Amino acid sequence: MELQAGSARIRIDPAHGGRLASLQIDGREVLVTESDDPRGWGAYPMVPWAGRVRSGRFAWRDQTIELPINCGPHALHGTVLDAPWTPEGPDSLSCPLGPVWPWPGGVQSRFELSPDALRWTLEVHAHETPFPVVVGWHPWFRRELEPGVRVKYTLDAESMYVRDEVGMPSGELISPPAGPYDDCFRGLRSDPKLLWSDGLELTLSSSGKHWVVYDEPAHAVCIEPQSGPPDAFNMGGFDVASPGHPVVHQMTLRWR
Repeated sequence: MELQAGSARIRIDPAHGGRLASLQIDGREVLVTESDDPRGWGAYPMVPWAGRVRSGRFAWRDQTIELPINCGPHALHGTVLDAPWTPEGPDSLSCPLGPVWPWPGGVQSRFELSPDALRWTLEVHAHETPFPVVVGWHPWFRRELEPGVRVKYTLDAESMYVRDEVGMPSGELISPPAGPYDDCFRGLRSDPKLLWSDGLELTLSSSGKHWVVYDEPAHAVCIEPQSGPPDAFNMGGFDVASPGHPVVHQMTLRWR
């Protein structure tokens, strides 16, 4: 699936998690477009949770829910990032939440491309009973658009979650220290920006109020909007989808 508006072109890959597989601006690719790890390229939706769920376990309405462990001792990034999605038109697609999620549900994804922006909407639907939801996006931005054209980013946040000995947020908030980061921030004073040395500037905004920054890789920077913090099913801060009342969030990328 491809869309074009002005000098902007995107490619959507239904077979690999319904992800944004390519974002080209004036012929320059800004995303990492390949990796042996399905969690390491493009920009993919994270639903029905984003980030890690501690030990893959949480309680919901007197039930103890067990999720598959796929990242150390934790469950990571939801159920659909490497699932096949079904196109429903030139700019939309859908996917069931799958058998490892204990409640029937699905997610719908819609892309709106203009010459200077991409708006991406995710809707998580509960088919029979209510369930908790965190919505997120995981874009992998290239550090270099071409040799020597490197990126700097800005993220001005009031606070950052402290991580404990197993890399999970403890619930304590501190003033953000210097990076590098694999951390969740909240209370942003302005929208995050990426600026490459050739003058390309990309601004992210979202209906989500939490942002994870992962800038440890040498080849990429990940700035990830989320509707709740990692481990929200245990810490709190999640939405609830119920029949007829989906959880809806948006991410917008704007460039100049």
